[in-house]
Amino acid sequence: MFTASLPGHAPVSLHRRSRGGRVLAFTFPGQGSQQPGMGEPWTSHESWELVEESSDACGRDVATLLCEADADELRHTRNSQLSTFVLSMVVLDAVERTGATLSFAAGHSLGEYSALTATGALAYDDAVRLVAERGEAMQVAADEQEGTMAAVLGLDDNLVAEACEATPGDVWVANYNAPGQVVIAGSPDAVAVAGDEAKSSGAKRLMQLPVGGAFHTPFMQPARDRLRKALAEVEIRAPSVPVVANVDARPRSDADEWRTVLAQQLTSPVLWRASLHALADLGVTTFVELGPGKVLTGMTKRTHKGASVLSVSAPAEIDAFMEALATDAPAAPTVMGGENLYVTERLIVSPCAGIFTLGAGVSDGQQIRVGDVIGHVAEEEVRSAFAGTVMGIMAVEGERVTARQAVAWLRTADGT
Repeated sequence: MFTASLPGHAPVSLHRRSRGGRVLAFTFPGQGSQQPGMGEPWTSHESWELVEESSDACGRDVATLLCEADADELRHTRNSQLSTFVLSMVVLDAVERTGATLSFAAGHSLGEYSALTATGALAYDDAVRLVAERGEAMQVAADEQEGTMAAVLGLDDNLVAEACEATPGDVWVANYNAPGQVVIAGSPDAVAVAGDEAKSSGAKRLMQLPVGGAFHTPFMQPARDRLRKALAEVEIRAPSVPVVANVDARPRSDADEWRTVLAQQLTSPVLWRASLHALADLGVTTFVELGPGKVLTGMTKRTHKGASVLSVSAPAEIDAFMEALATDAPAAPTVMGGENLYVTERLIVSPCAGIFTLGAGVSDGQQIRVGDVIGHVAEEEVRSAFAGTVMGIMAVEGERVTARQAVAWLRTADGT
């Protein structure tokens, strides 16, 4: 995971399950949530360093996409997917610097890659390259087969499906998003006809989406074939917590399943409403959207009225996020295996992905100085940015860790 050192926020105790019963699910947006200039508020934040790493990984200028691209440029699939994914990871990194931990994750379409990266199933550089390849493959498929998508508002799911079935031509349900919100996709003419059919059945509105293709339909079969090859070339590990899959709304923790699931997702409808129900059934009490916009926040509110729903898309929202979680935090801290962070505690994180080896003589209670080496990951030194007492080693000798995963935690004398 992207766990990193705690910045200068007020202390708050965060658990996978708080004493007040709060269980967090992190959710990540997909294509269509992008906005011009969405990266600008983050440029001076420590988490912005991920943008440079993403550019190195995929050979594209991601910072320009996040800060300078206009709406038309971002509408292109190859641009919207990469920029949305990277900003979601910047937000995730910033949130994890507060010490927040998740119990479950899910992502809407593209956001599924964010969820898998957040849970350690995908290494960050691999995920960047996969997302870039996915966006390119879907762009090519969309250019070869003209398509569009539209949201049908105010009509039951089954009536929307019937409208598509009654329409001559190519149109299908692509997303079951929330009560009264279903997305259809296909050829522009067929989508228009199906939209009229839905209106005649009682739909309140048909809203065109700012995307450049008919995603999650058979139109994406060429992209699915191309993506399958890319997926075969990367390592996919078991996620640290279950990730609810788009294709069947099932929580999955088996690494072997995800290659098939991610490829299948391109031509299958996104079962987001069912995914939200699955998360609630698993005991999730707080849904936290991380990334640009608040599309998923709105869907969650429509699906689970009264649920606790939070979102972070800009640095200014982090304090509100922490204050909201602190509402259920216990008055006295309870040590939970390194999941709690306080003002005098800091994490030492891995500089890269690889196998962790603990340094000779490093143990609980040891005093270390700034710059001391506590171990190695893939032959890279793991150095402490802080001076203090080792309170716990969080990675197991020989464990494969991800970049920025916490491997040890310290208690400092003065909180610096």
